[in-house]
Amino acid sequence: MAEKIYVYVDQELGHAPPASWEAVGAARTLAAELGGSVTALIFGEGVEALAQQAIEFGADEVLLAEDAALKDFRPEPYADLLARLAREGEPIALLMPTSGRSRELAGMVAVDLETGVTPDAIALEVQDGAIVATRPIYAGKLLTKETCRTRPHVLTLRSRAFPKPEADASRQGTVSRVEVSIEAAPSEVVGYKEAEAGVSLSDAAVIVSGGRGVANNPSLTPPPEINDEKEQEIWRAQQGFALIRELAEVLGAAVGASRAAVDAGYIPYSHQVGQTGKVVSPDLYIACGISGAIQHLAGMRTSKTIVAINKDPEAPIFKVARFGVVGDLFQIVPALTKALKERLGK
Repeated sequence: MAEKIYVYVDQELGHAPPASWEAVGAARTLAAELGGSVTALIFGEGVEALAQQAIEFGADEVLLAEDAALKDFRPEPYADLLARLAREGEPIALLMPTSGRSRELAGMVAVDLETGVTPDAIALEVQDGAIVATRPIYAGKLLTKETCRTRPHVLTLRSRAFPKPEADASRQGTVSRVEVSIEAAPSEVVGYKEAEAGVSLSDAAVIVSGGRGVANNPSLTPPPEINDEKEQEIWRAQQGFALIRELAEVLGAAVGASRAAVDAGYIPYSHQVGQTGKVVSPDLYIACGISGAIQHLAGMRTSKTIVAINKDPEAPIFKVARFGVVGDLFQIVPALTKALKERLGK
């Protein structure tokens, strides 16, 4: 019997992030090795257009659950529905892109199905008919390979760890509507508001990050009305992050930060990269004034190319960097930005 691989397509307001299609592509690769098929699971309201996209990206079949009660993500009904479909279809694996929603969903579904879950996988392979996942452990210092004795093996895949497949408009597949029986939520979401515009950290191919070092520019004199020492520090940090943002804008990059910078109040938590922030895998990661604490390295160690700018030659960040620049970021970053503007004609 041909094996089935299920993929949960994470979406919000009818938009699926690239990580969802990366998961479909990873499933397609596994299915080719197993001689099986890929089934995409799409839940929500007004998400029918995503079904065709899933087929174009590699799904053979789509199980589409459309209902007003599924418009806004709620973990309990989503987990119940996902577990039900997995019991009925008996797939060998259930893949999900790693996100705040899917982390919660994966754990709940694994409990419901009494099976194992592997979070944040960065590689998948087939050995003796079983799926083997590779993921970082011990803050990214080591990699472990995991398989699961029970079915389905629930896995969340790290964003950008797997290539996004090319869409093929000529691909054909089946779309089956799923019966939904969910009680209306006791509360109602009346609207959404984006916290801050800019490139998403999770999806960014290039990230420019700043640490506590962005506040260490003694040549900057705060305005006279700012006389509190902490407020002066934050003001200096804001000027430092302005340099980070300018470089990021030239590169079309996202702006990141270390936990130290976030805890100090320099920049909102939504920019934090690290074990307790966003875990990222961009093609290029530029760390400015970041020493390289274990917590931060755990969140960006799998970046394809790491560039570190720090005045301390012994900073741990240099141990993981492909390129390192020892020097003052307040001189190097503006010079780099200027050179890139000239090179890119901006």
